[in-house]
Amino acid sequence: MTLDRDRVARPLVVAVANQKGGVGKTTTVINLATAFAATGHKVLVVDADAQGNASTGLGVEQAARTATTYDLLNGERVTPAPTMIPGLTIIPATADLSGAEVELVDVPDRQNVLARALSEVAAGHELVLVDCPPSLNLMTINALVAADEVLVPMQCEFFALEGLSLLLDTIERVSGTHNPGLHIGGIVLTMFDRRNRLSREVERDVRRVMGDVVYHTLIPRNVRVSEAPSHGMPVILYDVDCAGARAYVRLAREFLRRHATQSEGAA
Repeated sequence: MTLDRDRVARPLVVAVANQKGGVGKTTTVINLATAFAATGHKVLVVDADAQGNASTGLGVEQAARTATTYDLLNGERVTPAPTMIPGLTIIPATADLSGAEVELVDVPDRQNVLARALSEVAAGHELVLVDCPPSLNLMTINALVAADEVLVPMQCEFFALEGLSLLLDTIERVSGTHNPGLHIGGIVLTMFDRRNRLSREVERDVRRVMGDVVYHTLIPRNVRVSEAPSHGMPVILYDVDCAGARAYVRLAREFLRRHATQSEGAA
């Protein structure tokens, strides 16, 4: 299963976003990117969060983060850094990125800075995953303007739908003013516990409200998923046989099937 090979010239840009922290956003980025690269796709991760967790989770040490997302936003020529996974590169983040929010305020057409920068640095990749910060700030707006679609990881908790409504409003505003093609490519339910009634109720409610946009694959609560980042690797490499790793592999397959179907329908 592959993406449209025309994407080598024009990569699919996916903003992975949720203004709520702790929903598995970065974990989803690094494991999907790893799964895609493992199946032969050229993948670029853009770490747009000043915490730099995606960079850490892909094994990029602080000392190796010499060309970063902050530099990219400042118009510098940035070469993506290699990772331990062949075919997967990353533009890492450092704490310097926290200053970009203030510095971008006075930049003309500030919401398009990342889109312009990615048009060059992403060339040759099939897929770009942007790990957004856990807030709806100017950095997230830049990611949404640059993206073709949004992937929303959502924790199976009581306030899940309430948080989603705010993100949907933001996506609608961005698509109405800056990026007409932007849409939600999918919602991924994370930290799912089938034994927990609340998890099952949240799943039911989200599917009822959002319909087919919700992925069938559920990402379970799994201790190995939590352990993997401390070892500087995706759980798919840390323990490929654990429930979390298997779930992310299924999610990657489902993602590719969806896009293959969409490509066939557009042909």
